[in-house]
Amino acid sequence: MRYAFSTLGVPGMPVPEVLRLATGAGYQGVELRAHPEEPVHPLLGARERAAVRGQFADAGVEILAVAGYAQVAAARDAAGEEELAQELAELVRLAADLGAPYVRVFPGGGDRPAAEADADAARRLAAVAPLAAERGVRVLMETHDSHGTGAAAARVLGLVGHRRVGALWDVLHSWLGGEEPVDTHAALAPHLGYVQVKDVASAEDRTPLPLGAGALPLATALGTLGREPADAHGPVPAPEGTYDQGAGGWLCWEYEKRWYPEAADLPALLAPGRAYLQRLLEGPAAS
Repeated sequence: MRYAFSTLGVPGMPVPEVLRLATGAGYQGVELRAHPEEPVHPLLGARERAAVRGQFADAGVEILAVAGYAQVAAARDAAGEEELAQELAELVRLAADLGAPYVRVFPGGGDRPAAEADADAARRLAAVAPLAAERGVRVLMETHDSHGTGAAAARVLGLVGHRRVGALWDVLHSWLGGEEPVDTHAALAPHLGYVQVKDVASAEDRTPLPLGAGALPLATALGTLGREPADAHGPVPAPEGTYDQGAGGWLCWEYEKRWYPEAADLPALLAPGRAYLQRLLEGPAAS
């Protein structure tokens, strides 16, 4: 398993400093928050993109993903549809130019009827899939907001049926949805790109905490990776699509410092956090 962290935890930090953190704390990758507040975003020109890619290559650190904010299940009028299609295409092109294998998108379905939100999300993801295939990128819909559980995300991804569209498992949101990790994994296994880990005190207090200091069932969630989802309580889908977890898969720590400025600073937590994840993956033998 390889380890990454999101730049959501170090808002606005210049790329060279992010790379120093990654190499110093033993992280092999970085998830780049693709927002105009950050150094890397879709408005960057070709020269700037090449420079960022070169900086990461020189440091020996991979760009795991471009974390965008496109909402594929949201209600939109005709103009909004065009705007979303353009936003998705720009994220795919940015990821390809940076050499990142993944693009993160959100559902954003709000309180829409599930069938309508599912159908729109699937249609929009299917529409961008050929470009993603052409550019060598996978578009991952995160378990988040209207589709926070694996079961909800899998409804959409099953409709898409394209190897270049998959899932990002955010362990917080599946937990908030009351879904057992074994069931989340079973639903997402045919589609899973990588896993975002984090920790919080409770469902009511989501201020980010050091890994292992909160209430999230991280050991249970990580224990499902690399295994056949045979112990799930719900239906286990056929193993179709591209399953990227297991040996050589990625865990990404998304520490939401941008939204919780009062939280402890991430840099000093990175090395202990990676060591904690490694202990969980190694199991009882590690202790």
